[in-house]
Amino acid sequence: MKISCIVIDDEPLAMEKMVGYIEKLPYLNLLSTFDNAIEPLDFLKTKKVDLIFLDVQMERLTGIQFLEVLSNKPNVILTTAYSEYAIKGYDLDISDYLLKPISFERFVKAVDKVYEKLQNALPQTHFKQEVMASQSSGNEGYVFVKTEFRLEKIMFSDILYIEGMGDYLRIITPTKKIMTLQNFKKMEEMLPSTNFFRVHKSYIVAVDKIENIERNRIKINDKLIPVSETYRKPFQDFLSKRSLI
Repeated sequence: MKISCIVIDDEPLAMEKMVGYIEKLPYLNLLSTFDNAIEPLDFLKTKKVDLIFLDVQMERLTGIQFLEVLSNKPNVILTTAYSEYAIKGYDLDISDYLLKPISFERFVKAVDKVYEKLQNALPQTHFKQEVMASQSSGNEGYVFVKTEFRLEKIMFSDILYIEGMGDYLRIITPTKKIMTLQNFKKMEEMLPSTNFFRVHKSYIVAVDKIENIERNRIKINDKLIPVSETYRKPFQDFLSKRSLI
């Protein structure tokens, strides 16, 4: 997904820095730049814009005044050297507020917030159908997960184990580690129950990747994964039905 954006800022150096940041992110599509808040009013009548990077302190029409007269506002990230405008900006339903000088890390965080909002607003029917179809084909299926700014396809047969890390899950395959903002319950629903089992509050394992189990610890590659008391009996029953123990 591409985010179409414009920059409105009457400071040449600040404009140059913002354009440089935008060019570093391939999912941002810069449509135009403006050194005032008058010209964009006409531009927005004919062009679809997802996001505006908007300076506050400008002559003739300030960023705040621009927002007050703008109808059908896209997502807006305010950029200014004056923190007192933050509350006013949020009253006008802005997405985020960047205080100059703006670091690239803070810029990415603000854009990420807009990306997630736009992504969640997309129709989800097709995606849900793909997940269901992948499950019907067993361990040869696949799942799509959100990671950074894209949806990544992961084959079930590639997964070694999944580890919980706070609000994130880390999916381990032989070639890469994928971080995704997902919860265990949702992930368990996506995985085929014939081969994946939760053995700990922080671990789901691919049973066919288990090398051995000793003293309630599962060995997959060089990783030792604990089997907690809560999941021990259900996991033993699961293995027994498959004649593994």
